[in-house]
Amino acid sequence: MPNSKHHETNHENSDDVTDEPRRRRPASPMRIHQRARAQLAELLGRDAESVSSFEQSEDGWTLEIEVVEMARIPDTMSLMGSYRVQVNHDGELMGYRRLHRYERGRAEQRR
Repeated sequence: MPNSKHHETNHENSDDVTDEPRRRRPASPMRIHQRARAQLAELLGRDAESVSSFEQSEDGWTLEIEVVEMARIPDTMSLMGSYRVQVNHDGELMGYRRLHRYERGRAEQRR
């Protein structure tokens, strides 16, 4: 007959867990870039075509992402949207807003 104590575990001294939380390596800039584009595209239901600005901020990262708002033929007439996107240090989207819309083929006017 098997001894029932053989299956018991002593939890008092068995775990080597410290009080400090595990530190994860921060996400790489390339991973942040990919995740931000994918999350914005999923939320908008549109293609996030390119990233025109990418910089680190106090709370994570700020990106400016170009999105195809309305595809047209020819492609140079497609309506684009430029979005400012904020993600945290792990690459989770925290917020976004559209900065402006423009036709793809139009040169940006400087003020």
